[in-house]
Formats: sequence, C-alpha cells, structure tokens
Amino acid sequence: MTAEGRAGKRGGRLRRLLGRSGTGGPGEDLVAEPAAAPCTRIGDCAKASAGRAVVRVTGTLREVRERSVAGMPALEARLDDGSACLDVVWLGRGAIAGVEPGRTMVASGRITVTGGKPVLFNPRYQLQPRGQE
Repeated sequence: MTAEGRAGKRGGRLRRLLGRSGTGGPGEDLVAEPAAAPCTRIGDCAKASAGRAVVRVTGTLREVRERSVAGMPALEARLDDGSACLDVVWLGRGAIAGVEPGRTMVASGRITVTGGKPVLFNPRYQLQPRGQE
C-alpha cells in the first residue's frame, strides 16, 4: 500500500471515530462554541462551580485591566449580567482586541471560586457586535 493510501485509511478511521465527514462543513466543530448552549445567570454560577460544570454566561464588561499573576501578564475583566458580576481572566495575555468596558460578551468555561468570588479562567468567548448590545 502506498503512503497516500495509508494516510487516507487513517484519516477515514479518525473521521469515523470522531463522527465527522471531514469536509469542514457547518456543524462539524469538535468543540462547541460559546453560542451552542443556553446561558447561566452569573448569580447562579456559584452553585455550578461546586461540580466544576462548564457554564456559558453573557453580560457587559464593566472593568478591564492588566495585572500580574505569578509574575505572568493577565487580562482581567468584570462581566455583569444584572444578577451578579463574574471575573474573567485570560492568563498570559496583556490585552485582547475588542475586550473593553461597555462591550457585551458571551463566555464559556469552568467556573472556579477564588477569594470567595466566581472566576472564569481562559474562557472561550465571543464578543457581540457593537450596536447590537
């Protein structure tokens, strides 16, 4: 068998295991995007953090600041949905284009409680278009 034949056979096996056709068509992402699940109220996230469940939240960024965590840069933002606030932290990032106060964002990830406050570290996120907030 040629190298191309072996590679095709492995690729087909991988697509069968993953349940993908490999065409790159819509709906074939391996990891769900933030828009794929219903949102949890931030006020309810403390309950969700007990089991370390993945949550999806939406709200308005109220504060955005650069800080240092263990000597590494980190971008910290406060997300507010009206029920409560949640700190969103991207480790290793000093800035992210579009992440600014007043912007609406959908974020998903595992909630942890740090210092008595819910925190979402390195979330998947989607900034909402300006003017549609």
